[in-house]
Amino acid sequence: MGWSNPELPWSELERLLSGRPRDGASLSGGSQTGDGGDSPAWSRKREPYEPPELQRPPAEVAYAELHCHSNFSFLDGASHPEELVEQAARLGLEAVALTDHDGMYGVVRFAEAARELGVRTVYGAELSLGLTVPQNGIPDPEGTHLLLLARGTEGYRRLCHTISTAQLRGREKGKPVYDLAEVAADTAGHVLVLTGCRKGAVRQALQRGGPPAAARELAHLGELFGPENVAVELTDHALPADTERN
Repeated sequence: MGWSNPELPWSELERLLSGRPRDGASLSGGSQTGDGGDSPAWSRKREPYEPPELQRPPAEVAYAELHCHSNFSFLDGASHPEELVEQAARLGLEAVALTDHDGMYGVVRFAEAARELGVRTVYGAELSLGLTVPQNGIPDPEGTHLLLLARGTEGYRRLCHTISTAQLRGREKGKPVYDLAEVAADTAGHVLVLTGCRKGAVRQALQRGGPPAAARELAHLGELFGPENVAVELTDHALPADTERN
């Protein structure tokens, strides 16, 4: 380790400082047991992904789910990234996107499962604009949402850079600080913008001022990102107002 330090591997030093027993032993001298998952209390590495046996039906209608949260979006998504891919395969979807809030937390698991199951993937994120306080654990967080889907590896790189910059600027966990003009300058031409959920700027404008206000907000996104890079997102949850709103 250099200098006057003892001949001790870093892993062993970390184990001693953490008060953990050696592998295969417990503090009481018995065998160590654990769930074998990715909990840091038991293992430094996840086990390789093992795909379940499932039948993928032929797609009757070409469809890709482009707005989907995993359980890395706390209180919004409920399924592991792998489970989203598995369900996409069961449904015969053409592709599925992972768009967690303000991060790419689940993309490795998502990609591993998709590779094994032959499901095409899209990578993106839903950015939280205009936050004033951290939103950790808040069921209905504040802010305006903007969903970006990366176009290729360059789009992925730019989107990751944009998110990292905002997270560092916020200086608190759960409070990224974005500047919309800066986001557009960094990513325009390399992402596809979806107008988002009920917290998207277009939907919020529609709620406040009707179709004219929504059209103005949509035009603003087109000016920032280019009209060819903006798509209106329609959602139908079988609610009474869905048809009229869409």
